[in-house]
Amino acid sequence: MINDLFDRITANKGPLGKWASVAEGYFVFPKLEGPISNRMKFKGKEVITWSVNDYLGLANHPEVRKVDAEAATEYGSAYPMGARMMSGHTDLHEQLEKELADFVNKEAAYVLNFGYQGILSTIDTLVSKNDVIVYDVDAHACIIDGVRLHPGKRFTYKHNDIESLEVNLERATKIAEKTGGGILVISEGVFGMRGEQGRLKEIVALKSKYSFRFLVDDAHGFGTLGKTGAGAGEEQGVQDEIDVYFATFAKSMASTGAFIAADKEIIDFMKYNMRSQMFAKSLQSVLVSGALKRLEMLRNMPELKDKLWENVNALQSD
Repeated sequence: MINDLFDRITANKGPLGKWASVAEGYFVFPKLEGPISNRMKFKGKEVITWSVNDYLGLANHPEVRKVDAEAATEYGSAYPMGARMMSGHTDLHEQLEKELADFVNKEAAYVLNFGYQGILSTIDTLVSKNDVIVYDVDAHACIIDGVRLHPGKRFTYKHNDIESLEVNLERATKIAEKTGGGILVISEGVFGMRGEQGRLKEIVALKSKYSFRFLVDDAHGFGTLGKTGAGAGEEQGVQDEIDVYFATFAKSMASTGAFIAADKEIIDFMKYNMRSQMFAKSLQSVLVSGALKRLEMLRNMPELKDKLWENVNALQSD
């Protein structure tokens, strides 16, 4: 017997969807009004905003708003019209990639359209069916979805547990020796679901014992950690040992987009094999121009990061 595809959907709306009738509009999908800030309007009342991803307060910074407005006037919202490989490549994209690579101390970088899609596609492109993925069990949903695309073996290790990671690296090594593949270890720089740093220093130390490449999703560490703001790798002194560094523009830069950074040979491979970028419209110039301004402010205005940590320390000390 063939069932109607929608029978399952109507019978089980999922762990969150089942609460939609009582939660929507308040606990989920709330409608915040007014300028993006630490205080906004909700149902006619001023409320403190905790959930807006504007770590450094750039969303409505006057310098950022000015550049965004000027770029919108110059480029509109469509330019460039096409995928990067076809008609969507510009000097602005190249400039942003060079400046990002320099900022995070890597040879090259590649700008991506979205954060979630970006890390998912990065994982999918880096590994083949013969390779093995070992990743933190508390990794963000975007990493989990990227791993789900992998046709080969994958193992989770207990959150930030180096002993558990070693156990799974041993398992992965035995499999890779049989398949002729390699091993990719994935951690977050700062875990979005927990708010704590990944143990990057301890993970890279295992390279002396095991053969693997290391991918770090530093969506929350980029712009907020390290002496210059280059992220969790800089904070822990192991940026050079991170093989592929990923970060998004959606947090500290309060915008849309993302990037990966690595050795030039790896970035060149990604540019010609990452299907989500090869067959998708290029990131619009208005966003690229805005990202350049935001990156300039990350580099030249350390007081933005200092204020963030002043607020964090004040909250944690109470």
